[in-house]
Amino acid sequence: MRIPLCILALVVSAYAADDTPKPADAPEQAPATQTTSAPPSEAAKADAAPAPSTGTVLPGNIVVSGLIDGYYSFNNNHPASGFTTLRNFEVKSNSFALNMAKLTLSRAAEPVGFTLDIGFGKAWEIFHATDPAGINNVRYIPQAFITLKPKSWGGFQFDFGKFYTSAGAELTENNLTWSYGRGFLYTNGPYYHFGARMTKPLSEHFTVGLQVVNGWNNVEDNNTGKTIGITTAWTTKKISWFNNYYTGPEKNKTNAGFRNFYDTVLNLNPNDKTAFYVNFDYGKESEAFGKNNNATWVAIGVAGRYQTTVHTAVSLRYENYDDRQGFITGTAQALNSFTATGEYKWMQGLISRLEYRRDWSDRAYFERGAGFGKNQDTVTLGFIAYFGGQ
Repeated sequence: MRIPLCILALVVSAYAADDTPKPADAPEQAPATQTTSAPPSEAAKADAAPAPSTGTVLPGNIVVSGLIDGYYSFNNNHPASGFTTLRNFEVKSNSFALNMAKLTLSRAAEPVGFTLDIGFGKAWEIFHATDPAGINNVRYIPQAFITLKPKSWGGFQFDFGKFYTSAGAELTENNLTWSYGRGFLYTNGPYYHFGARMTKPLSEHFTVGLQVVNGWNNVEDNNTGKTIGITTAWTTKKISWFNNYYTGPEKNKTNAGFRNFYDTVLNLNPNDKTAFYVNFDYGKESEAFGKNNNATWVAIGVAGRYQTTVHTAVSLRYENYDDRQGFITGTAQALNSFTATGEYKWMQGLISRLEYRRDWSDRAYFERGAGFGKNQDTVTLGFIAYFGGQ
């Protein structure tokens, strides 16, 4: 792989130069561990007890938080469609664009609570593009679920409604993850589910969970079967390990042929400035192309982040995605991706990221002008303004 060194140098030098100690009257910054630790999986967020929020508190202990997230992305392939292949958030090429805006209302479960997200922007259109309920019926509500957590039940938590998937290392909102754009493992995995989930701590460090949901990315089911999810979370200060297994029928109007999907994430936090994760996926769609004609896909992603100063950080990510029969991407291919991200945190609530990414395949899959090529290079500048979060 040949990575343009001038672009890598630009990303690193532009964001790593500020070594000035924080003055006494500088805007308050989040602790380093909030911005350098590996992003918790959605399973960890569900399993953990609600933490006090820094958002605006309304009557009834309802907390308000939100974000606005926009970017400019340059694609060296200049795709005729104006869209960058296999991207979810920085999808528009050579254009300024709104990724997402989101407003969240939530109430901690004491013992009954809820979470309601109201969203706008291109990201939510892509997020809900395949939902049988119809994109225009669900795109404005990324999450909506109620929570039950009685104090006497030893940490047991029950959620019902629409919630983000437990699978994957990367989270949905940009202020909670390392890179501006999501990798192949996020892009090609489940985004959300509708149904019920339960979690129960078995010890101080180990939690198990069970989910019964319609399937992948569907508020309304596309068949009469249900998908079962089994989750585990083992967490310590420096090492965390998450496992997620989903199984169930996902085809339209038939329960024949199950989809089995295993996702595991290992997070390493050796110190307050350095963090890593390894994310592995294995999927199998039975009868994907007819009886006894199955499809499998295998993927691995590794990433690291270093907090260079209180304001700046650098992240690197590499992924390999083997879509063996072309079930996920429509083409049997081996995909690779490398991403280098520089981050500057102007103050609490405002982040900018400059990101270089190169994707390549063993097939001519990426749109190039009016044709196709085996690779694409992009440079993206994004801004995320948020309140009530990290």
